[in-house]
Order: sequence, then structure tokens, then C-alpha cells
Amino acid sequence: AKDPNADGLLVVLTPQDMTDPTMTAEQLKPYSRIPGKPVLASWMGGAQVAAGKDILSRSQIPTFDYCDTAARIFSYMWRYSYNLRGLYETPSLPPEEGDGDVPDRAKAAQIIEQVRSSGRTILTEVESKELLAAYGIPTVPTRVAKTVEEAVDYAESIGYPVVLKIFSETITHKTDVGGVRLNLRDADAVRAAFQAIQQSVTERVGAEHFGGVTVQPMIKIEGYELIIGSSIDEQLGPVVLFGTGGQLVEVFKDRALALPPLNDTLARRLMEQTSIYKALKGVRGRKPVDQTALEQLLVNFSHLVVEQRWIKECDINPLLASSEQLVALDARVVVYGPDVKEQELPRPAIRPYPREYVSEWKLKDGTTVTIRPIMPHDEPLMAKFHQTLSERTVQLRYFHPFKLSERIAHERLARVCFVDYDRQLVLVAERKDPQTGEREILGVGRLNKVPGTTHAEFALLITDKFQRQGLGTRMLDLLVQYGEREGLTHISADILPENIGMRRVAEKVGFQLRRSLDAPEIRASIDLPRKT
Repeated sequence: AKDPNADGLLVVLTPQDMTDPTMTAEQLKPYSRIPGKPVLASWMGGAQVAAGKDILSRSQIPTFDYCDTAARIFSYMWRYSYNLRGLYETPSLPPEEGDGDVPDRAKAAQIIEQVRSSGRTILTEVESKELLAAYGIPTVPTRVAKTVEEAVDYAESIGYPVVLKIFSETITHKTDVGGVRLNLRDADAVRAAFQAIQQSVTERVGAEHFGGVTVQPMIKIEGYELIIGSSIDEQLGPVVLFGTGGQLVEVFKDRALALPPLNDTLARRLMEQTSIYKALKGVRGRKPVDQTALEQLLVNFSHLVVEQRWIKECDINPLLASSEQLVALDARVVVYGPDVKEQELPRPAIRPYPREYVSEWKLKDGTTVTIRPIMPHDEPLMAKFHQTLSERTVQLRYFHPFKLSERIAHERLARVCFVDYDRQLVLVAERKDPQTGEREILGVGRLNKVPGTTHAEFALLITDKFQRQGLGTRMLDLLVQYGEREGLTHISADILPENIGMRRVAEKVGFQLRRSLDAPEIRASIDLPRKT
């Protein structure tokens, strides 16, 4: 129990002539509350050990009939702890809006709408790759050739060797119909491949499914074939898959699942669950894959499948991963048909970032700030924000002294920044420092929804330097507006009597202030929707 190398304790007892199960259980009782070390017990022996098991249960020591069950419980506990650590690990900063890597959501939505409006549910390979490219996922250049001579011309312009694939609005699994020809090194090989694909498709599924071929460069880089995919679970909504790809994907069955949206930390945890991950880190002289780029690709893919809700299935197989590049060689996307209404689309188990709540505003001094929902990667910015607060500001917000070291502790800030948007809405106001160009948070506003009700409590905190600039009023007004959109009917908060500034802000936004005979605080409340 005192060994620093032990993370838990499993005590196994089997009935023997010299064993007293009841006395042993009594001796184990003091170890039931070892800080940071779970204690489990396996008292085997049925009725002979019943008294001892009862003692352990009353001492809050979980007891199992078989030690292998207890061992599995340890495994579950470790996995749970591992997942929590990953969940609250601070992710890296994503690209800013306006950067080249930010997804072109409008273009992606347009591609999907064009397919659905034409009565189709399957995107062509070209459309699928355009959709991926809109979310910053690299794809191999692809040209569509309707005739043999077009295929030859494109091959000549691309440069040999090339790849030919079936181009069809109905076929998604190209190899199943003989629709792929690789490593074509001259015009004659291209002509022969075109005719072979056309004949194979015609014989297997019918000539009406042949729309020509796509011509692509033959990627000769040595690397690993991966699969990244998404499908819909009836209860959980979109689920992201990662694993070993290629034609033998169903043979190896090396894959792991995660719920989107992902950040770079969750993407890495997803990859770590697969066997191929060890190879991606470099093995037998091979250089490692650019893990940072692969994590970002997974993040982008997860955003694609949660933001573009009409997507039913999406697969990248294979994704070629090497030390030099990542590139999607093939893609398959299926969308919901016209018989499905928008309100019937499945919702993600984890609510995606509420981008609709991002806005810009100008302070009284002309400073432009962005007011947006908080993100997990805001933890370092939040730590710097708390360093700018005076003791009085902290006292007025938290009603008691609150040490800086406690306020910026990772365990606390990780939970502040990593919120469930269905349960909490936390807004931050940030600006770019005109001298350093670095982001800084100027204010934080919070709505905590009361479980099982349509009520919420608000809190507001503005850095001293930017108080009396109208920021608090603006943030509280936005919290009320967004609360209405979220279906809230009542918002309230307690305010210290000496917090004159907060009282004025609440009254400006429309809150009623009431004093209570039972408590020194002033109660601010507002019913929604607001009366105009």
C-alpha cells in the first residue's frame, strides 16, 4: 500500500485451514481509504467467506467472487482515468479564422447541396475529393476522362506513370467491379486500361454505370495505407474510425473509434489504440510519419462530419501516410436523400463548437474584440487573464479570496475551458495585442444551466484594465440572447451589495434586483423571452 510504484491494491483470499476470512477482512478495513490508490478484494469461497465479504462491503471495499473479474475492473478504471487525462490535456492552438487552413464550409455545403438537388446520394470521386479539400485534407490531383483519347491526353499532361479508375455516380467500391488500373506507363497502357475498365463494369453491373475514368498520377512514395471514416450510430450520431487501410482493411480489422469533434489530443489518443500506430512512429529504418499533420487531418475530418450534417457515410481509403506527405488517394461519400428532413438528421453525441455565437464588437475606446464560446486550447490564455485581475475584482466575483495559484491550476482551468456546450455556455472576449500580435482574453461570461430545468445562472468577470468600456454589458446581453436561443426561460445570479458596477450592468440588460432577508447578496433575475 505504501509502494510508490503501485497504483492500486488487489487482495485475493482463498479459504484454507489456516485462513480466517473474517479476521483478514477486519485487518483490511484501514486500507479502504488510501489516497489515490483504489483497493479491491476477491474473497473466494462462497458461504465460508460471506461474513468477511460483508465487512468489506460495509467498509466500501469492492469485493468480487473471482479475481479475474477484479483484474478487469482495474483495467476499466485505468482506461477511464486514461481517457479523462486525455480529455483534459490542453490541446494545441488551432488556426485562426482567415488563415488558409480554416475549412471552406460554404464550399463544402454547396458541393453536398448540388449532389442532393440532382437526386443523388453518392458523390463521385471528384466531388468527394473536392469536399475533403474544402476541409484542408490533401488529395491526389484527379481529372475526368469520358473517352479513351481524353484519358491519354490527361495522362500525357500529368506525366507517367498514372492510375485509371472508374468514374461513376453509382459505384462506390471500385475494385469490386474491376474499376482500378495502376502503374500505367505509356499511352498504349492507358488505352488498354480504359477499355478493360469499361468492359469489366459493363459485364458486372451494366453499361449505364460507366461514366468514363479518372486519371491520376501514380504516387510512388513509400508509406502506410490508412483508413479514416465516419458512419452514423443510431444512438451516438457520427462516429469516426481510424486504422490500417488499403484493400485488406477487412482482413486486418485494425481500427479504433471515437466520437467527433476531435482536437489534436483526442486524435492522438484515437491513433494510439491501433496496431499501425507503432509503425507510424518509425520502425526498421523507416522515418516516422508527421504525427502533428496526421492529428490535424483527423481533426479536420471530424469537423467535416459534424458540421456537414447531411453526410451519412464518409471514407478515405487509402490515405497514404509517409514522412514526406499525407494524401487521400481515394474517397467515398454518401449523403442523405431528399426523403430525409433536416430536423430528422442525427445529432452528434458531443455538441460541436457553437460557431453561430461568434461575433465582433468595439469597446468605447475603439478596440475591436471577438466574443466567442470558450475552447479547450484557451487554457494558457485563461491563466494569463487571471494574472491581470486585482484582489478586489476576484473578491467581487467569487465572494471570497481566491489564490492565483488555485485559479490557474491545470485541473481547474481544464474543466473551465473544456465544457459541454449543451450544459454550459462560456463566452470569452479576446483581442490581439497591437504590439505583440498575441491573443489575450479581456472578459469571461458564463451561463450554467440548471439540470432538469430551463433555468440558468450567470457569472461575469472583466479584467481591470478594460472595465467601464461597455464590455460587461455587451457580454451579459449576449448571454441573455443566446440563452433565449437555447430555450432558457429564467436566468439569475447573486451579486454582492458592494459590486455597484455589476448591479448597474444587470439593470441595463433588464434584470430585476431584489434583496433577500435571509442572505446578504442581491438576487438578479430575468424571465425569458424578454419583454420588448
